[in-house]
Amino acid sequence: MSSSTQDLIPQLQLGNTFGALFIGVIIATMLFGLTNVQAFFYFQTHKGTGITFNTLAVLWLWILDALHLFLIVHCIYYYLVTNYANISALTNIVWSFKLQIIIDVLIIYGVHALYAYRIWIVAKGQSRALPVTVGIIVILTSGVSISTIWAVYQCRMFSDLVKIQWSTYLALGTITFIDVVIASSLCYLLATSRTGFSSTDSIITKLMAYIINTGCLTSICSMVAVITCAAMPHDFIFLSVEFLLAKLYVNSFLALLNAPSYLQPTTDTKNNSSEVHMRHAVYRPELNIKALQDEGSQGSRKSMFKHSGDEGMHKTRSAVPHRPIEVTVETSSFSSV
Repeated sequence: MSSSTQDLIPQLQLGNTFGALFIGVIIATMLFGLTNVQAFFYFQTHKGTGITFNTLAVLWLWILDALHLFLIVHCIYYYLVTNYANISALTNIVWSFKLQIIIDVLIIYGVHALYAYRIWIVAKGQSRALPVTVGIIVILTSGVSISTIWAVYQCRMFSDLVKIQWSTYLALGTITFIDVVIASSLCYLLATSRTGFSSTDSIITKLMAYIINTGCLTSICSMVAVITCAAMPHDFIFLSVEFLLAKLYVNSFLALLNAPSYLQPTTDTKNNSSEVHMRHAVYRPELNIKALQDEGSQGSRKSMFKHSGDEGMHKTRSAVPHRPIEVTVETSSFSSV
């Protein structure tokens, strides 16, 4: 048994280390179930649109999320089942743990890029300075992601993770900063897109609430990981929190895509009720033809002059087929970004 293993065994507490990772995997599995529900809901509500960019993005995020879950489950299975009671194996970092860091970075970076693309779409017709700035910030974070992956792959034992705490702080701090930038940018663009109509402004307000809530959720998770890493560097609680981070980012983006569908039934109900009301308000000339003739006879008695076009007009009115005239009003529903 190596000296590093002997140094680790007296300090090893399975509850705060691999027990925390096990709990993190359980919660991550629950979040993956929520991802499946949101992805299924998106495909059901957009099944008639064909293959679009958003459809491919949802499919790609789901595949990465499933792969990330597989890797963290393999990691826990390797330590708690395959190497059960093998204390020396608990000190080494398995390959699936390192690979899940790469998938984690790809998910977070991909979601940030998709958010930047949404900002570009929302800013259509406005100044492009804000979306370009957000895009540049997102691209620059790729350097932080690469440095984090490189630092993790240099570690061979869990005790080496304490030496690269700087990479954890840098990566999570950058992620939180980008979350704030993206959420504030989207809220600003949506706020400036208000139309003055109460129904449309209400939907915009709800979308802003969705963006703020999901942005705060991912930022809080990142800050909890930073705090636990600083307060308990020898425990794996911060690693279990990082297991949840990728799941939260996928769910936050899917929630933004599904938000218009969540809000659509309310607007559709109003439009449908208005259309039904208009369909019931049918004008029937045969019910009013007698009143029109009475008004015409009274007007002829009071008039001093009689125009020749009046007779033709009365004949034309009497020749109108006695059928209802149905007026249908169609309104286009608001579709948000």
